[in-house]
Amino acid sequence: MTTTATAPASAPSPYRVTPARVLRSEWHKLRTLRSTWITLGSAAALVLAVGIVMGTTYTSDGGDSDIDTVVLVLYGTVLGSLCTVVLGILVTAGEYSTGMIRASLTAVPRRVPVLWAKAAVFAAAVFAVMLATSLITFPVAQIFLRDTDQAASLTDPGVLRALVGNAAGTMLLSLIALGLGALLRSVPGAIGAFIGGVMVLPEVLAMLPYDAVETAVRYFPTQSAGVLGSATPLPGAASPAGGLLALVLWTSATLITAAVLLRRRDA
Repeated sequence: MTTTATAPASAPSPYRVTPARVLRSEWHKLRTLRSTWITLGSAAALVLAVGIVMGTTYTSDGGDSDIDTVVLVLYGTVLGSLCTVVLGILVTAGEYSTGMIRASLTAVPRRVPVLWAKAAVFAAAVFAVMLATSLITFPVAQIFLRDTDQAASLTDPGVLRALVGNAAGTMLLSLIALGLGALLRSVPGAIGAFIGGVMVLPEVLAMLPYDAVETAVRYFPTQSAGVLGSATPLPGAASPAGGLLALVLWTSATLITAAVLLRRRDA
């Protein structure tokens, strides 16, 4: 009489890849890099420092009374966003330069969840830091502006929306940079593409004497982000809702293209 041995059922692997674990992995990589906090800290410091300078040097008879209060106070966002843009590029293209991307894609064979997780944790970090910076910079600058025609408070119409919009605009611009980093897989190449395609190209197109081009330029990324950070409507610019929609579409198009190529190309 013979007996047949039955193989024991294999237990489920404790290391199964799940979206939550991919997110946690990418968050761990982002927060443990010294460059993350140096870059985000530099962005916050620039916004705060420029806001204080604008507040202390502003005079009501200086010809700047027609400038939106939030735009004036948060003028340092132009410099701060450069820091977050570079960080976004480093999050993706930086892994290609070090070879770390091979380990990431080996652990997550489907590949695309890696990009979404990077984008999610990066967007959350940038938005939180820039929103906190805006909410600190505005009241601090208003200490010096309280006796001028630029005096305002957080409860004034449009101010809080502009502060949130400023952080959202910076976050979305930085996500475009992250997508360019994944597309080009080169830190210098992605920085050059962002400066040339996102920052310089709209300014060049705006000089063309065509109404259609002028209208289109209003919805380019940097112009759309500028609209989000203004408490009052800007003349000749898109509406805040239109600017937000345009910026979301630009960001989505960049990330989706990066995701498609990530699946088709070798690491």
